[in-house]
Amino acid sequence: MPTQYIYLVIAVMFETFGTSCLQASQQFTRFWPSVGVVVGFAGAFVFLSLTLKYMPVGIVYALWSGLGIVLIALIGLVVFGQKLDLPAIFGMTLIVSGILVINFFSNSATH
Repeated sequence: MPTQYIYLVIAVMFETFGTSCLQASQQFTRFWPSVGVVVGFAGAFVFLSLTLKYMPVGIVYALWSGLGIVLIALIGLVVFGQKLDLPAIFGMTLIVSGILVINFFSNSATH
């Protein structure tokens, strides 16, 4: 796997951790989940910035946010019991389809 995608995957993992902690922090009223928010987003932006050495910002942000949306929706479903209806699932399928189109067919994904 190319370095930029490793950095991007790590950034997405940090971002999903931070967002999950944001939900668990109950509006920053719980200490450790609040710390997790800061650590998660700090790590996400560090690795996102490393990804930007190799890929244009628009492509990186599209991939980062798209993957984050899908992972957070799954974490919300599994961990927090938040339900997804058919339109939400369909919309996320479109997001994943867009990510696949960018990666397999676009020349914009590299400098």
